[in-house]
Amino acid sequence: MAETIGFIGLGDLGAPIAANLLGAGYPLSVYNRTASKADALVSLGAERASRPADTVSPGGIVVTLLWDDASVESIAGSDGFLERLGPGGVHVSMSTISPDGSKKLAAMHAARGVHFVEAPIFGRPEAAAARKLWIAVAGPQAAKDRVKPLLEAMGAQDVFDFGEQIGAATTVKLVGNFLIISAARSLSEGLALVDKGGFDAGAAVDMLTRTLFPAPIYQTYGRMIAAGTVAASQSDIPAKDLGLFQETARQAALPTPIASVLAGLLPGQG
Repeated sequence: MAETIGFIGLGDLGAPIAANLLGAGYPLSVYNRTASKADALVSLGAERASRPADTVSPGGIVVTLLWDDASVESIAGSDGFLERLGPGGVHVSMSTISPDGSKKLAAMHAARGVHFVEAPIFGRPEAAAARKLWIAVAGPQAAKDRVKPLLEAMGAQDVFDFGEQIGAATTVKLVGNFLIISAARSLSEGLALVDKGGFDAGAAVDMLTRTLFPAPIYQTYGRMIAAGTVAASQSDIPAKDLGLFQETARQAALPTPIASVLAGLLPGQG
C-alpha cells in the first residue's frame, strides 16, 4: 500500500492532478480553502482534511498547488504543517512563485529537517486530465528521487531536473510563462488581422502551426483564439506571472522591455 500523500490546493489544475494520483493508487488526504472543491475527490476515495496540517503525516510527503508566495508560506508556516511534517518529510511546491520566495521557503523547511522540492507545472487543466504535463524540478537529489514516481503519476509526460539549487525551476517556470504570454498576445494580434479581412483564422492557424510554429502553445492557443474561446485574457494569472518575471529580472539588474509592453497590454493595465 502506497503512503498517504497530503494534497493542498484543488483549483483548476490541482483537482485533475489529485485525481490522477488517486487513479494511480495513491491514498490522498486533501484540503482546499473552499471545502466543496474537495467533494469530487472525496467521492473517489480521498480523505477530506479540515486543516492543512491534517493532510500531513510525520516524515511523509505533502504537495501544494496554490496562488502565490504568501499563500504557500502561510500554509506551510502559520498552520503548522511544517512542524507536523518534521525531519525526513518532503514538501513538493508546484505553485508559480518567485525564486526568492522559493529560497525563503527552502530555508524554513531546512530549519525543521524538511526537504523542499520546487516542481512548477507547464500545462493547462485539460493537459493535466490527459496526463500530458511537463514538470520542472529543483531541490535535494534524494527528495527528488523519492517524489519522481509521484510526479509521473500526477500526469507528467516528462520531468526536467534543474539540479539542487532552489530557484532554478521557478526561474524556468517564469521564463516559460513569459514566453507563453508573448505567444498568446502575438497570436491574438495576428489572427485579428486575418479575421478582419474576412478570411479563415482556423485555416491560418492550421497552416502556421503545421509549418513555421509546430509547438503546443501556438497550436493550443491558436485554435482557441480562432474559435473565440480564449478565457485566459480575463484571468489574473498573466499579470501576476509577468510581475514575478519582471521583479526577478529587476533583482538581477536586467531590463524587461518586452515584458513591460505586454504588461501594459493586459486588461486593466493599459
